Amino acid sequence: MIEVRRLTKQFGKHPAVDNISFSAEKGEILGFLGPNGAGKSTTMRMITGFFPPSSGTVIVGGSDILTQSLAARRKIGYLPENAPVYPDMTVSRYLDFCAEIRGFGGAAKKQRVGETLERCFLADVRHQAVNTLSKGYKQRVCFAQSILHDPEYLILDEPTDGLDPNQKHEVRLMIREMSATKAIIFSTHILDEVDSVCSRAIIIANGKVVADDTPDGLRRRSISHGSVVLTVTGAATDDIQQRIEVLDGVASVSVVESDGERTTLRIFPDDPAVPVADRVIASANQDGVRLASVFVEQGRLDDVFREITTGIRP
Repeated sequence: MIEVRRLTKQFGKHPAVDNISFSAEKGEILGFLGPNGAGKSTTMRMITGFFPPSSGTVIVGGSDILTQSLAARRKIGYLPENAPVYPDMTVSRYLDFCAEIRGFGGAAKKQRVGETLERCFLADVRHQAVNTLSKGYKQRVCFAQSILHDPEYLILDEPTDGLDPNQKHEVRLMIREMSATKAIIFSTHILDEVDSVCSRAIIIANGKVVADDTPDGLRRRSISHGSVVLTVTGAATDDIQQRIEVLDGVASVSVVESDGERTTLRIFPDDPAVPVADRVIASANQDGVRLASVFVEQGRLDDVFREITTGIRP
């Protein structure tokens, strides 16, 4: 596993990362979230040995990044922020160069580079200079070097940045496939990406870990989790609101929108773990009220992220 132990990084008197600890095990995809300036990239740079920490350390597969740096870094694949690559090299020459650095030569090097070009959908641009590629292709080239040596641990700083929707889907699928045999940490600003890819998520703010949970666990922290959103026609707003407010298990009812003919309500239960949807539907079906739609809110990651990182409740 990757073990981050009391990691701190100060720039002058400013603590960019402040005494954080967490771990990521093989088979796990750990999403690393936070607002700009929270310390995400600084943390990833310390995990990979790019930045020395002010205090604390990181253990990568049993190797200390400070005292056994080369052994630790051999196990890591790293996609840095903004995908730095050598612009004057062709794609295949750049990956050749990266393979040589990783200790491959001869037929083994040729095989690794060829397989990685195919896997990252780069075969069609293999002879192009990197500086002629789009931002999305440059991102894929840098992603390719991070997986070239089949590392046990992947540290990916916004791996889908600059990719189009199809490319994002391909990279996410690749990350999920690789997670069976690797520990993967990746940062992202895309909360839907956390939901679709991650088995766990850490939120960092002001250099500190402020949440560590599964995506589902984070959604359950949302104020809207467990609420019922009901749309009806053929009923006065006040009548339907008052009827539902007196039901057992209902804490409150708010009007989302109403145009006289159609009314949408949000019903908050006393306990999100105790469903009230059946009671709400039965009540709404009385007296000629027509049910247009109903769904139970699972919670919104963007609401939870905003509240945790700013203290402002949506």
